[in-house]
Amino acid sequence: MKQHHYTLRLKWTGNTGQGTKDYKSYQRDHLISIKDKQVQIPGSADPNFRGDPTKYNPEELFLSSLASCHMLWYLHLCSTENITVLTYIDNPIGIMAEEANGSGKFTNVILHPEVTIKEEDKIELAKRLHHKANQFCFIANSCNFEIKHEPVVKFKI
Repeated sequence: MKQHHYTLRLKWTGNTGQGTKDYKSYQRDHLISIKDKQVQIPGSADPNFRGDPTKYNPEELFLSSLASCHMLWYLHLCSTENITVLTYIDNPIGIMAEEANGSGKFTNVILHPEVTIKEEDKIELAKRLHHKANQFCFIANSCNFEIKHEPVVKFKI
């Protein structure tokens, strides 16, 4: 089996001078960076957990990972099936359940890709390829819940 390795740097930037003295004494801010990448991603916790709402939180980045991995596989599969994708937009929705003890997990994700293709006679195939993309998506294959799809495919000359 072929292996791929990934690494990044996560740096907490939320020490306000007291460290983690208590739950309210620190910010959840952090920076995510990867060597040779153009930008750092400013992160925080979800605002429900005292995070900064103007920064990305892990739950949003997780949902982004699922949606972008699916999209990349889908575009690849369309290219191998001679389907010309002109536009691709997704508005995914993820639901995380929080337990009484504070732990939680994602229980549901629905991707809503809206795709425009050039070939009118391949609309049905283009819709079916979303199922195949899900089977190949590395992130989806790493989840312990079903990722659903509600695709819309239309054509434009």
